[in-house]
Amino acid sequence: MQDKKVGFLIIAVTVLIGLIVWMFNQALAEIVSVSCSHGPDCPMWGTIKAQTNVGRIVMVLLLVIGAYLIFIGDRRENGGTSKPNYERLIKDLRVDERVVFRPIADAEGTLFQSEIVEKTGFTKVKVSRILDRLEGKGILERRRRGMSNVVIIKNGHRP
Repeated sequence: MQDKKVGFLIIAVTVLIGLIVWMFNQALAEIVSVSCSHGPDCPMWGTIKAQTNVGRIVMVLLLVIGAYLIFIGDRRENGGTSKPNYERLIKDLRVDERVVFRPIADAEGTLFQSEIVEKTGFTKVKVSRILDRLEGKGILERRRRGMSNVVIIKNGHRP
């Protein structure tokens, strides 16, 4: 979902750049037509064309990047895992592992370990042991953040 937002932002910036390039070209063409006495053979007209083409190339590249992020980016990030694969993963877990895994999945794959303790009602020790098992299975990982841990579902297992 994050990739889609960035993709739309890039496309919006591209439209803004296009508007700026168009306004710049209009102003520059007016200046050149007034100041250049050679007519269409004036070298300044060639400069305007070169600058316009560079602007268009940049805009096309940005549009391609934005479209990629909107249509393909999230699938790449998720490792192509679909909802049925996620459900199959849940079925392979023990009951207590499911109880710990679901709040992390509901939080889009990232949750503080202390929040898992609150949401499950399990003790800190029990949550830690279950997380050890899930980490051993390669489903998630814990990262130290200050005085606590952030639990992250690994990309190949994200719903």
